[in-house]
Amino acid sequence: MPHRSARAAVLSAGSWGTAVAKILADAGTDVVVHARRAEIADGINTEHRNPGYFPEVELPSTVTATTDPAAAMAGADILVLSIPAQSLRVGLGVWTPYIEPHTVIVTLMKGIERGTWLRASQIITEVTGVGAERVAVLSGPNLAREIMAGQPAAATVACPDEDAARRVQQACHTSYFRPCTSTDVTGCELGGAVKNVIALAVGVASGMGLGDNAIAMLITRGLAETTRLAVAMGARPGTLAGLSGLGDLVTTCSSPLSRNRTFGAHLGRGLSVEEATAAILQTTEGVTSAEGLLALADAHEVETPITAVVWALLHEKITLAQAAAALMQRPPRPER
Repeated sequence: MPHRSARAAVLSAGSWGTAVAKILADAGTDVVVHARRAEIADGINTEHRNPGYFPEVELPSTVTATTDPAAAMAGADILVLSIPAQSLRVGLGVWTPYIEPHTVIVTLMKGIERGTWLRASQIITEVTGVGAERVAVLSGPNLAREIMAGQPAAATVACPDEDAARRVQQACHTSYFRPCTSTDVTGCELGGAVKNVIALAVGVASGMGLGDNAIAMLITRGLAETTRLAVAMGARPGTLAGLSGLGDLVTTCSSPLSRNRTFGAHLGRGLSVEEATAAILQTTEGVTSAEGLLALADAHEVETPITAVVWALLHEKITLAQAAAALMQRPPRPER
């Protein structure tokens, strides 16, 4: 376990940022959370609770908060970024001057930036100038509500620098949270991004009442789709069979706590994209990432039929009935 002087800054007081702050503190790391709203920071500092997310859960006393990003990042050994992928570039434009030379940056984001089709780690290195060896990804089958309840979970910490990965691993290893290390950043990030789109498809099938057989088919073929794209982009196949691939896919496609699955279920019941967005209230990364993942698949000449159907449905190019038919009418072929 890390020495008590280890320090982490978590930029975002949202659900997953709060959960990771708790993990870090329970592992013995001092944590400062950056909250945009003063009432959130005050609640964490005075009541040891986040009044916006999981207010029923008491946070460790070593979690404090501030509305000043510079104060949050001062002296941080680890900087955790937990914001929507589409907001990352703008946020980094503000935060970069405060990133210290020794800080390891950890991204929790599972999305693709619109227009550039870049993953979070790529945006970080591009905007900040920080080397890839100082940028890590934390990804796995992690539902924030279960983490806050101290229920068992595991994740992958991926970084090109194995020592940096181990530093992050040590800083978040608790009795209930088991992090493994990897150097396959591409595989971890794509596993996390594509599974959100597959979960949308699973939600649609569930909302339409298509049954467990259809859901199992989508999860299985979704894993194959994810693996094809990730390997074409340089990932290792084994990564997609691990926590940040299959593990995250199963959780996101199966749990009623999953935003992406829930969003898809709303669509499957006949709600529009706008109505589903209003019902969810929080960012649903699969909705914003589908177009980018489809563009990456086209660029690498990889077939991603589930992603293509989800994109078409989100953009009202096809109906629900046409979406279901499109997946079943693909020509049969040997399973790979």
